[in-house]
Amino acid sequence: MVSTQALKEVIIRNLKLEDISPDDIGDTMALFGEEGLGLDSVDSIELVLAIDKEFGVKIADSKQYETIFATVKSLADFINAPH
Repeated sequence: MVSTQALKEVIIRNLKLEDISPDDIGDTMALFGEEGLGLDSVDSIELVLAIDKEFGVKIADSKQYETIFATVKSLADFINAPH
């Protein structure tokens, strides 16, 4: 079971967000867009690769990206769901 805290650490490490700590990222904060963490499309590709590498979970359906990557919680829920 992947915790949101562990996932935040993976996001920070893999996207090289040195000026952000896990405590700065809320579980329900938007990952993309100006209202949230502010990630972009390049970050999404890096995040897909990091999730596969760190947790062995492949995210193959790009149509689901918006839902899966909405928040840290939605991403953790996807990773923790049976595949």
